[in-house]
Amino acid sequence: MVAALLLLRQPLMVILLALAAAVQMIWGRGQLEYIVEDMWVGLDKELILSIPLFMLCGSVMTRGTTARRLIAVMEALTRPLPGGLGVACVLTCALFASISGSSIVTMLAVGTVMYPAMRQAGYDETFALGAVMAGGTLGIIIPPSIPMILYGLVTETSITELFLAGVGPGLLLTTLFALYAMGFNRRLPTQPFSLRALLGALREGVWALLTPVILLGGIYSGFFTTTEAAAVGLLYALLIERFVHRTFGFADFRHVVLETSKLGGSLFPVLAVALSLNLVLIEHRVPSQMVEAVRSWIDSPGAFMAGVNLLLLGVGALMTTGEAILVLAPLLAPVAESFGYDRVVFGVIMILNLEIGFLTPPVGLNLIVAMTAFKKPFGLLCRAAVPFILLMLLALALVVIEPRIAMYLVRGG
Repeated sequence: MVAALLLLRQPLMVILLALAAAVQMIWGRGQLEYIVEDMWVGLDKELILSIPLFMLCGSVMTRGTTARRLIAVMEALTRPLPGGLGVACVLTCALFASISGSSIVTMLAVGTVMYPAMRQAGYDETFALGAVMAGGTLGIIIPPSIPMILYGLVTETSITELFLAGVGPGLLLTTLFALYAMGFNRRLPTQPFSLRALLGALREGVWALLTPVILLGGIYSGFFTTTEAAAVGLLYALLIERFVHRTFGFADFRHVVLETSKLGGSLFPVLAVALSLNLVLIEHRVPSQMVEAVRSWIDSPGAFMAGVNLLLLGVGALMTTGEAILVLAPLLAPVAESFGYDRVVFGVIMILNLEIGFLTPPVGLNLIVAMTAFKKPFGLLCRAAVPFILLMLLALALVVIEPRIAMYLVRGG
């Protein structure tokens, strides 16, 4: 049934509703109205409030001047390095990712400023496009990450531990991208370091730089829950953009609320049905049955992980990250756990795989959004993404081989 609906190009909402109805009729209580009841039960979680709040926080800072102030600080720091603007682009994306939790928001907030700046400075077009698109993907691995929240919801995994586990792989990717930027652009002229420029940028950007400190410091110290941190982050963003930077008014707030409402309107119905389906599957031991079935024909953790990585890379090219997590995470996480993989580690591995999907045709969201934002042909954007995809595959392989990259902050190694 699912395969037929996919071939007919039906929306995920229709596929999940059909699947939930079939499961209710065959394994459940035989009455479709229980789907609605399970949807309410699934959505009755405080943590879900953090998703629109993080979306709003990122949108407020994108529409304000936070992104430009962060870029100015990173440019002042990296100007003596070869490929300094490229390194600044990557570092700013990493820093903004720790505020927005979204790949698209990060790419647009930083890319609309950095892409023209790099081109004006003589940077290769494919590198500039690739750096902006790949830098944007850091938004879903560096905490706070909305896909991590979704994974935690459907697999009942600690969000705080997932956020901590995302730090190591996020820094690894940022380092690989920055080193590539320096190597690729090593022949471009550099600028001397200016303490005056750095101090000026820090003075203008200090409030923006404090945002990730407040958000992540509050979560990791236990002072905030994830939802409370999202609310505090939104309030802080509104206060600094309205009263400190003085660039954000009522019309801007109305715009970001409407845009976030549209995104939430497409996400939350799908999330409700997915959580409803998850409740029925757990009630009837479908994940444990799947574990037994997989273990009957795969007995090696290495073989399982190789197969899962290939599956997720393919899925990432065909589905959005949120859709893939809602459909696959509740089924794959228990199987991974049976092979000895911690659910936190598997969540990071899953998101790293799906992160690559943002740069992979035909459904790579960063490719599609960049095509509209930068008015470039799809083929050129695909070529620009190739070197960064290879770097991301390297990072994925390193995390699979050495899970301590992800788990060091969670379990102390």
